[in-house]
Amino acid sequence: MAKRIQRTVAKRRPQASSSGAGSSGGQRAGGKKRPGKRVSDQVVNDFTVQLGTLSAAGIPIVRALSILEGQARPGPFKNVLGELVEDVSAGTPMSEAMAKHERVFDRLYSAMVRAGEAGGVLDKVLGRLATYRERIAEIRSKVVGALIYPLVIVVVAVTVVSAVIVLVIPRFQQIFDSFDIELPAITLILLNLSDFVVKYWYAVFGLPVALFLLHGFLMRKGGAYRYRMHALILKVPLLGSVLRQSLIAGFSRTFGTLLQAGVPHLDALGIVRDTSGNEVLIDAVEDIRRTVREGEGIARPMEETGAFDDLVCNMVDVGEQTGELDHMLVRVADAYEKQVDRKIDALFKVLEPLLLILMAIFVGFIVIALFLPLMKIMGTLNAP
Repeated sequence: MAKRIQRTVAKRRPQASSSGAGSSGGQRAGGKKRPGKRVSDQVVNDFTVQLGTLSAAGIPIVRALSILEGQARPGPFKNVLGELVEDVSAGTPMSEAMAKHERVFDRLYSAMVRAGEAGGVLDKVLGRLATYRERIAEIRSKVVGALIYPLVIVVVAVTVVSAVIVLVIPRFQQIFDSFDIELPAITLILLNLSDFVVKYWYAVFGLPVALFLLHGFLMRKGGAYRYRMHALILKVPLLGSVLRQSLIAGFSRTFGTLLQAGVPHLDALGIVRDTSGNEVLIDAVEDIRRTVREGEGIARPMEETGAFDDLVCNMVDVGEQTGELDHMLVRVADAYEKQVDRKIDALFKVLEPLLLILMAIFVGFIVIALFLPLMKIMGTLNAP
């Protein structure tokens, strides 16, 4: 067993996401970039599997691309394949041809293809790439699917409660005023809330929308706000631990897959950094890359960032000592992805009934607040 690494966590400081993001990420393939239209991940995954199968069967790459172009449906991806066939037929390496279409083939994709071309194992690299993309798509689909039901509940609840407060309760207030009865405290709270919402509806409904748009603008802009928000999310109870493990699994999966394809460590770390969506992880990977460039190993700077668990750092240390870092990273990814799956299932099993209970409490509050005065009115009408 490897000697346990002592943790020396450095204090993190916010930094702009754009600073240094592209300067040390490795030189991209030459050629004019064609933004084009975005193609669905599933289409690219199917293409990767088919191209790997044709390449493994010994079919030349130009012919394989031509076959796939011929069977592709008319649209943006068919146009991209046509340009790939044209470029590769003219002698351009496929990785460089793919790098011209960044919205279809990201940096990780073109880098792995480049490594496969250099090592003469393009078919194996395409197989690993297809497995990697399918696994990432499976995790994303699982999370999105788990979120749909809670989101539907929240949207329906907010819509119904807003309609009741704005449209229904004011009419009840007119009825209560006409009978001139003393209202319970709970009813007064509800009526005052409805009156406030009706009078200041533009603030009640407009302010959350404005804050949401401002948040989106600042997140896209990057910088300290984006970093702090990403760091804050990682500290949220339950959700933060799931997200942290998901980030570690993504880092391990991407880094391990790139190393298996033969991509050098520094280039692989640059690609991992550029393809990560969390500023805390981006900052940590850049620190690791900077230290590795100076000649040190990977495990110690991983530990010092404070972004990775002790277990992960020690497994990476073992992988470096045994020369099986790529396999060790893939094992880490497999283990953490299973943990993330279990935690997501458990989290949403708790979240769904919790949302229903909260909605039932609020609806019960409205019913009781309106029912108590109605009982008084009925008692007044039945009085002799």
